[in-house]
Amino acid sequence: MQNPKVSVIIPVYNSSEYIRHCLDSLLSQTLEDIEILCVDDGSTDDSLSILEEYSRKDERVRVLTQENAGAGAARNHGLREARGKYLSFLDSDDYFEPDMLEKARKYIIHYKADFVVFGSDQYYMDTKEYIRNPWVVRKEDLPPYMPFKYRELTGNVFKTFVGWAWDKLYRKDFVLKNNLWFQEQRTSNDMYFVFSALVLAKRIAYCDKVLIHQRRGSGKSLSVTREKSWGCFYDALLAIRQRLQDEGLYWELERDFINYALHASLWNLKTLAEPTKSILKDKLLTEWFDELGITGKPDDYFYNKEEYMTYLDLIK
Repeated sequence: MQNPKVSVIIPVYNSSEYIRHCLDSLLSQTLEDIEILCVDDGSTDDSLSILEEYSRKDERVRVLTQENAGAGAARNHGLREARGKYLSFLDSDDYFEPDMLEKARKYIIHYKADFVVFGSDQYYMDTKEYIRNPWVVRKEDLPPYMPFKYRELTGNVFKTFVGWAWDKLYRKDFVLKNNLWFQEQRTSNDMYFVFSALVLAKRIAYCDKVLIHQRRGSGKSLSVTREKSWGCFYDALLAIRQRLQDEGLYWELERDFINYALHASLWNLKTLAEPTKSILKDKLLTEWFDELGITGKPDDYFYNKEEYMTYLDLIK
């Protein structure tokens, strides 16, 4: 396995309940020439022993370990070790259609794309339902052809795709050439990577077929414990803005960025519990709305009038 076609990178932290399902769905992929880099992020349950069990059974599974530093650091660890031509960044509690990697790789090759986005749905563990949400990919904003780049998207660039990495396949040489790495913070660690790739890519493809199932309802998910890292989204936004400025793109994307910054701020505020909710609200009102460039913009600057009215209510 010196030159596998795809390197799959999975950060693993206390995932013993789901990691077998995740790995089984990868080892049964129709594309067999892959490596699976499982980065144990200092798990305190049986995750590491399960990973080692799988690595003994199948040489495609490689186990890396680190002290607990978060999923961003784990993804970077795996990226440094990856030997494949293409990169897939998956989560340890999700699972995948058997042709996920083969289908995504065919798209990226056919369209000579820097990365491809593919369809996904959400699996709700309590009801055992699969629900495909339209906001994950705003298909109405995509051009009627492929490949495309961000300038050909008709809506807010930063809302066309969600800023997570697991529903995408990347060319490794594109990632390394553009020095794309994950922020090493507890949550929102993939926003910078995903949105930087979005604006730097010359060719993007989209596959509408559902290839991945995001598990919802797991109390262990980082996404439901953001009270411990409520400011990470703000740090991600600052990093994205800095990258846009460094690339000479901010003048062009400033309005899209500020609208997305308002959306991200309100979503995080809405989904946090007290007392963290009030702490974030105070931070937004006293510092962050101003720092993100939201303060003082006229009514017609904002695309989503409902979000703008929510913002006005807050600042009153």
